[in-house]
Amino acid sequence: MRLASTAVSVDGGLYTWVTELAQRSPAALDTAVRLWSEYGLVLFALLMLVSWWRSRSGDPARTAMALSAPLVVVAAFLANEVVKSAFHEQRPCRTLHVVTVEACPALNDWSFPSNHTAIAVAAATAIWLADRRLGAVAVTAAALMAASRVWIGVHYPHDVLAAVVTGVLVAWPLTAAARRCAPAVLRLRDTALRPLVAAR
Repeated sequence: MRLASTAVSVDGGLYTWVTELAQRSPAALDTAVRLWSEYGLVLFALLMLVSWWRSRSGDPARTAMALSAPLVVVAAFLANEVVKSAFHEQRPCRTLHVVTVEACPALNDWSFPSNHTAIAVAAATAIWLADRRLGAVAVTAAALMAASRVWIGVHYPHDVLAAVVTGVLVAWPLTAAARRCAPAVLRLRDTALRPLVAAR
């Protein structure tokens, strides 16, 4: 299913406004946003690692949720890919031919929904459920990741909104279900794998 004309009519004007704003912004800001958009997912990996480390001294259900976070993110990415394969939406930078901060991705590198956003939101959701303090950082970072994808010109606003929905709908129930693995975590605390699930 191709969404090119529909996408332009939905929020093409907003996309154009954002990309024109980016062109008028200081080069240093554009560079910072571009680098964040490209490499910011590393922060979510670090936050998941910290969430796991902190969870070892607490409730085993929390530990189970923290351990499940990487798998939850993979599941969200796969779900997003399924949606992306069903809706062949060209990148807005190809449909609208605007000047963008980031070079436009290759033809038929579909835009809807945003993989970066889905991954960031899924990670933020999983971290939030396991650790509220880290979750606040992760949620803020996920919002910045979503915004950055529009700012650099590779996604329409609705691409990132759809990815937010996908990330939350996948990550929330899977992370909540991971709480049921608390008994397994307790059993592991009596084995050689104790360092993975419990602090000294």
